[in-house]
Amino acid sequence: MNATHPAVSVIMPVLNEERHLRNSVRHILEQEYEGELEVVIALGPSTDRTDEIAAELVRETASHPRARVHTVPNPTGRTPAALNAAIKASRHPIVVRVDGHGMLSPNYIATAVRLLGETGAQNVGGIMHAEGENAWEDAVAAAMTSKIGVGNAAFHTGGSAGPAETVYLGVFRREALEQQGGYNEEFIRAQDWELNFRIREAGGLIWFSPELKVQYRPRPSVRALAKQYKDYGRWRHVVARYHEGSINLRYLAPPTAVCAIAAGVVVGAVLTPIGFVIPAGYLAAIAVGSLPAGKGLPLKARLQIPVALATMHMSWGYGFLTSPKALAKKVIASRRPSVRV
Repeated sequence: MNATHPAVSVIMPVLNEERHLRNSVRHILEQEYEGELEVVIALGPSTDRTDEIAAELVRETASHPRARVHTVPNPTGRTPAALNAAIKASRHPIVVRVDGHGMLSPNYIATAVRLLGETGAQNVGGIMHAEGENAWEDAVAAAMTSKIGVGNAAFHTGGSAGPAETVYLGVFRREALEQQGGYNEEFIRAQDWELNFRIREAGGLIWFSPELKVQYRPRPSVRALAKQYKDYGRWRHVVARYHEGSINLRYLAPPTAVCAIAAGVVVGAVLTPIGFVIPAGYLAAIAVGSLPAGKGLPLKARLQIPVALATMHMSWGYGFLTSPKALAKKVIASRRPSVRV
């Protein structure tokens, strides 16, 4: 094994990714990295051309001098099951997670491998660099990279390099994944946070660096964004139940806002108009907060940032508050992830 440029496995869970898959894989194959690469795509039951595109990529890279694509099935369509299947099918000492709509910066893998060596970390990651392709997606990207949208999460908003609770996607030492048994397949969402929590509990270091950037495409509609953030909130509550002490005030802000706004509306409608001060204050806050977030964007995108912010906050909070306790019981019953790498 080349100690300076160890071989790397890139794992990709994909489902209905015909829009971005080919471009995402191209960003992997064109990495400025001298070591051997393999790309393992775990295919869920897509209803678009994802499988066809993946098959084309396999054929096109069959004679590639240092980077080939191959696929494994993921009949459940669930992300953690896809990740475990791809890990099991991969073979190299460094494992890079990439989503089917993520675009790696040109030196991402080389930088990550260097950081693993310099820091001794078990997992390194960087910034989820959201970029849109239309006015709505630009608005969501602005909301997702602003502190009023996501708080002080460094992998969204940036920050100094250092130890972190979690990072976006991640570049792992294979032994860390083996030690933890991979991803817990009961965590349909928040599986990254949960795995990184277990790595840290075992004494491993998770390292954030702004040098690492992955271009991310936001959800294309209000409905899709609402579902995404409702699921985030729902499963982040499951993590809190499963791992005591893993919650912090940042995660409690959206459910608190939902409760306060709902109470204000009820009081305003039933008792006194003063109650409407709370929802009105919230709307004013996100309107003002959207101004710096939308700097440099066209007017059409800037006008939609408050909608994106409200959708993210309210959906995350609602998901957190309505997260069924039965989900935590199911997760706790599984106790140990099933993958054996």
